[in-house]
Amino acid sequence: MSFSAVNPATGQTVSTHDPLDDAALEAALAAADEAHRIWRIRTVEERTEPLRALGGLLRERKAGLAARMTTEMGKPITQAIGEAEKCAWVCDYYADHAAEHLASVEVKTDASTSYWAYRPLGVILGIMPWNFPFWQVIRFAVPSITAGNAAMLKHAPSVPGCAQDLEDLFRDAGYPDGLFTNLFIDVDQAGDLIDDPRVRGVSLTGSVGAGKAVAKRAGAALKNCVLELGGSDPSLVLADADVDLAVQACALGRFNNTGQSCIAAKRFIVVDEVRDAFQSKLLSEMQKWQPGDPTHPDTTMGPMARQDLRDTLHDQVQRSVDAGATLVTGGTVPDRPGAWYPPTLLADVTSGMPPYSEELFGPVASILPVADEEEAIRVANDTSFGLGASVYTRDEKRGERIAAQHLDAGNCFVNGIVKSDPRLPFGGTKESGFGRELSPLGIREFTNRKTVWVK
Repeated sequence: MSFSAVNPATGQTVSTHDPLDDAALEAALAAADEAHRIWRIRTVEERTEPLRALGGLLRERKAGLAARMTTEMGKPITQAIGEAEKCAWVCDYYADHAAEHLASVEVKTDASTSYWAYRPLGVILGIMPWNFPFWQVIRFAVPSITAGNAAMLKHAPSVPGCAQDLEDLFRDAGYPDGLFTNLFIDVDQAGDLIDDPRVRGVSLTGSVGAGKAVAKRAGAALKNCVLELGGSDPSLVLADADVDLAVQACALGRFNNTGQSCIAAKRFIVVDEVRDAFQSKLLSEMQKWQPGDPTHPDTTMGPMARQDLRDTLHDQVQRSVDAGATLVTGGTVPDRPGAWYPPTLLADVTSGMPPYSEELFGPVASILPVADEEEAIRVANDTSFGLGASVYTRDEKRGERIAAQHLDAGNCFVNGIVKSDPRLPFGGTKESGFGRELSPLGIREFTNRKTVWVK
């Protein structure tokens, strides 16, 4: 298995990294296990000390880190800088709140003292994707390590430079050797790590298929895992919505990061009363999202990350049109090197078409017509996914009722795009996975909730 970075804007290979052999992997695992045993007995306050330095390095090096993201997976440079800054925010958040989140909880019982404590598990394996190559790793690794664990990273093979940059960041921030390790390993080696008793948990962000495979392997080894998988997030635009607001938010939610996000707004479920206005305004708004040189600060959309992903998306668009969807704009593969695809709009999407039931991971928006609120909720929930959902209405109470009570998803937003925030739990339900990242819940995921009773 090769670890090669191919610039998706040009199709040119920019770097290649050698894989680890089994002996080197064993040495890395032994070092991580030893580092954890020392790190786990430090106080939470001692474990948060390097976080400030890590956040500072992310800000100090953001231009170089952003350039790496842009080169390896095509993210527009301005968005890449924003990703580095968001990673620093996570460091700040846990530096400020980890002690509070991990504090023991006292309970009055028949003992003289009784409480439960959050204690680290050991080495945690992170299997991470290419689409947010720094953010996905930082949001798993920072809370895991701050809780007292060690972290080992198997990153996506297409972003090897980002993976190595991450190890350098943790080392330079002052974390002990072995506490965060990047591994250039293949799928079989990752499976062996899950089986190893020194690895006590797995965090995966990826496809449903990968999640099922990891869950099966981790379950057989009785290991805790957190799975953040795919999504086909609905955006419900009701008859009383502010259509201009909805259009701007839906376009941002769909086309940011060239549409390559699990929580991208993928299905626009629009009530008939405002559908024509929404479609017309959306088509106009899409003019702001045009593919261009991802290294230019004004570019809003770059290429997709890989040509095979572009080809899969184009096949989904073609199958949609063949099934009766209306191709409003886009849908043509450009005749140029790289993994380019235009912003595309499909209308009149109904059950049985790919955008209705599949995840379209790229810059393709789909409009699903519905008659009223009741049908909008039914269509929104008529999916195997359950990661995020948004509702657009001028009635905040109505939107809150729908979001809180009726939408079957882990992250429900009213009059705004679905986004992750260090202060709030993040995760899904159904085939979008289980477990939570970020917030107090995220830092407690890979801990032993230990009961202590003394008399």
